[in-house]
Amino acid sequence: MKFRPCIDLHNGKVKQIVGETLGSEGQAVVENFVSSYDSTYYANMFKRDRLTGGHVIMLGEGNKEEAIKALAAYPRGLQIGGGIHAENASFYLEQGASHVIVTSYIFRDGQLNMDNLTRIVEAIGKDKLVIDLSCKEKDGKWYVATNQWKQLSDVELNQETIRFFEQYCDEFLIHAVDVEGKQSGIQQSLVSSLAKWVTIPTTYAGGARSFEDLALFRQLSQGKLDITVGSALDIFGGKLSYDEVVEQLSNPL
Repeated sequence: MKFRPCIDLHNGKVKQIVGETLGSEGQAVVENFVSSYDSTYYANMFKRDRLTGGHVIMLGEGNKEEAIKALAAYPRGLQIGGGIHAENASFYLEQGASHVIVTSYIFRDGQLNMDNLTRIVEAIGKDKLVIDLSCKEKDGKWYVATNQWKQLSDVELNQETIRFFEQYCDEFLIHAVDVEGKQSGIQQSLVSSLAKWVTIPTTYAGGARSFEDLALFRQLSQGKLDITVGSALDIFGGKLSYDEVVEQLSNPL
């Protein structure tokens, strides 16, 4: 178990938002935090603290320049997601990303698009690909959420689908959409299930707000999963000490 940092970019600024409000019709984006620092400030911080495998997420248009600056500040130290497809994936790897992250590109109209999945694997290789299987709960099951989390796909997240996708990628990134950005606690049942299902590096994100949450996550995941903490950190306007999180999670189990 290790701490994976994040840099979320929205309208060219580093922000922490409630993800499921992004692009929602008739509803403004709920912003938990808007930073006065640019992306390189955080990239340099993560580089200084030797945190690897974090992600830069471009939430919509107008973020490419800031994303590239972060990758340049910490070459091979960050993954990148948001609008990634087979035609531009190599570009972001050339700019310094260790991996690219895809969701909506391989899920079209609520269904898995195998042509696009095959195309991006052929373009960059599975060893450079992270598949984002962020999900929402419905009728006691988990379904992959796409299109800025507004659309539930017909792909249920379970051991069978995890095994299938593991053939095509190096890692998973999985947000618990129902709690992401809300500092309401981790989604315990999802964490427990993922720990049983996955056999490749997997990062969970969503709801972590305290050291008690981190201890519970370690227990439920049996140290098999990594975790991202965003809005709760003091570097993003929260109360949880970033330095203490780094110190406590710097040594994997």
